[in-house]
Amino acid sequence: MTTDAPDIILHRGVFTTLDRANPQASAVAIKGGRFVRVGSDADVMALARSGTKVIDLKGRRALPGLCDSHTHIIRGGLNFNMELRWDGIRSLSDAMAMLKRQVAVTPAPQWIRVVGGFTEHQFAEKRLPTLDELNGVAPDTPVFILHLYDRALLNAAALRAVGYTKDTPNPPGGEIVRDARGNPTGLLLAKPNAAILYATLAKGPRLPLEYQANSSRHFMRELNRLGVTSVIDAGGGFQNYPEDYEVIQKLADAGQLTVRIAYNLFTQKAKAEKEDFLRWTASSRYKQGDDYFRHNGAGEMLVFSAADFEDFRQPRPEMAPEMEGDLEGVVRILAENRWPWRMHATYDETIRRALDVFERVNRDIPFAGLHWFFDHAETISDASIDRIAALGGGIAVQHRMAYQGEYFVERYGAAAAEATPPVARMLSKGLQVSAGTDATRVASYNPWISLAWLITGRTVGGLQLTAQRHCVDRETALRLWTESSAWFSDEVGRKGLIKEGQLADLVVPDRDYFACPESEIADTTSLLTIVGGSVVYGAGEFAAWDDTRPPAPMPDWSPVRTFGGYGAWADTNGATMQRALRRTPAMACGCGSACGIHGHDHRAAVLAATPAADLKSFWGALGCACWAV
Repeated sequence: MTTDAPDIILHRGVFTTLDRANPQASAVAIKGGRFVRVGSDADVMALARSGTKVIDLKGRRALPGLCDSHTHIIRGGLNFNMELRWDGIRSLSDAMAMLKRQVAVTPAPQWIRVVGGFTEHQFAEKRLPTLDELNGVAPDTPVFILHLYDRALLNAAALRAVGYTKDTPNPPGGEIVRDARGNPTGLLLAKPNAAILYATLAKGPRLPLEYQANSSRHFMRELNRLGVTSVIDAGGGFQNYPEDYEVIQKLADAGQLTVRIAYNLFTQKAKAEKEDFLRWTASSRYKQGDDYFRHNGAGEMLVFSAADFEDFRQPRPEMAPEMEGDLEGVVRILAENRWPWRMHATYDETIRRALDVFERVNRDIPFAGLHWFFDHAETISDASIDRIAALGGGIAVQHRMAYQGEYFVERYGAAAAEATPPVARMLSKGLQVSAGTDATRVASYNPWISLAWLITGRTVGGLQLTAQRHCVDRETALRLWTESSAWFSDEVGRKGLIKEGQLADLVVPDRDYFACPESEIADTTSLLTIVGGSVVYGAGEFAAWDDTRPPAPMPDWSPVRTFGGYGAWADTNGATMQRALRRTPAMACGCGSACGIHGHDHRAAVLAATPAADLKSFWGALGCACWAV
């Protein structure tokens, strides 16, 4: 309750609050970055004063803002403007056309980078480009294409730029594929260590600090466009603290973050992990920062000897015998300093060994109150789930199987993939579970792909991977992306719900998440995204409320200028994703005939911002028959 005038009111909406005590509302009032009233139009509008901004949602659904509990926004932001994103592109021919257009505008000595976020299975052709195709399109401009964390394709110009020759040795756990004469072909393989892939990528030119700041703002805006309002950054290789956090810290200090970021610190030096964490626990304080940028503990890499890479094209790696000793030394430091941690673990074999260490340390230094968790856990067993629950931990799952499911089935069989990871079983055992993407390399940053995968169990290539009995319903999936994620940054009660007193983060999607066909969920975008009561993204009828657009992407040859991000949404010449989406309504529609105005896209017609209360007379006058469907 408040007697002060709200800063902003949203009304005439359908708010799914996820607050079990007040699950539905039609209006909200926001003041000072928090929800101060959630209720009916009459109740909320009575608070409005002359200075209150009022946004009419015109019957649209509103949801709590989405929180990606495992992503790499800091690293991704520094490089976003340099990357040509194939996320969401549905044919290889379209992807190669994008590449050809980018070659034409990229100056020497810059590279063209396609850095993950896609899989060959999303393409109609079900394959990657050949090296000959890459060299034909880009004979002189270096091209680096990262496919998940299993391989990279380099054209001849890129091979020259990185200096790989017949004399370059294979690194441990990686292979430089060679021709009959011993010369590198341009194919790099993780076997299964991905170090060769990101070490090669790191040889490319970097953006200057000013451009990195611009790039980070554009990446945040791209996430806002998809309804993301918070993330937990999982660190990353070649992401040193505090050096590589300078840009994001400056943006935070300037009040230019449009996504809330909680960040974990990722060790950078094999065999020197304890030194990293001793130094960081002495110089940094858990939770230091504010609601927009704050420290969240350690991980996802705690020790290199426990890194079980998730390349399902390769056999499961055996962890080194020194893993337990290395891990115990680090976990004791963290527990003593009351730093929570997250730990990358793909396979149950790794999880079991880590739990042996955690249980031993917990006997000496109780974990009670520490929000620690495993990341990924694709093949976790019921016994390990029970052990995690007993220690008060959690699991953050990501939609990596939506991109790698076909490879998992090839190696382990369809039966093994029916509950990988076993999300429904984790929830049934009362475990803390959240959802995320692991973007930007091993999967796309698009949260709606994750939501669709959790609900349908299908990969982006269309394979029915997860058995229906192991999928979750739409509300449960949404909670994994909102309410549940708050536990993983120790912000329960502060965000994740549309509830009085909580941080005012919400999204108005372009379709009704609870009513649209399952086949449309993955193609959702935002019409209105609000973080802390401020509009950070507006489109369509809400575009006028959006006054936070960053300056144009820098440099001027940035792929973001032409293509935007996911699905090449900004491409006015090709509009690759949009062409595919225009086919979607007819495929999803079950009616017998198309409307003369809107075809089969009846949902878009009915939800359009048009005064059409008298459906028959109004729509009929326009020649539209959507009302009759």
